[in-house]
Amino acid sequence: MPITRYGFDKKGAGGQNLPFARAVEAGGFLFVSGQVPMQDGEIIEGGIVAQTHKTMQNVIAILEEAGYSLKDAVRVGVWLDDPRDFWSFNGVYKEYFGEAPPARACVQSRIMVDCKVEIEVTAYKDPS
Repeated sequence: MPITRYGFDKKGAGGQNLPFARAVEAGGFLFVSGQVPMQDGEIIEGGIVAQTHKTMQNVIAILEEAGYSLKDAVRVGVWLDDPRDFWSFNGVYKEYFGEAPPARACVQSRIMVDCKVEIEVTAYKDPS
């Protein structure tokens, strides 16, 4: 089974090389690394709503690059910096996943960069 890595050459904050792939595909699964509300190497300003939209746009771009979509998502992991953002985050999240969302875990955690949300996605497409 071949393994494909996407975006290993991408840069993070301050133009640093990131020591991980943005996504890895294996056996019909696509594992999207945790994404944050980053644009042009910097975290965007704004609250949880703006940052969640940007993070989801980053996730969607990676999924599409690999030939997947949000409809292929089977599991999502979410880290929120502030638990008070939970309900506002859920409102934005539902705009993207609708009435048939994937399995999800959502926890409060300090995030390694100064942002309010990080999202990782596992997607699946039958390889046959």
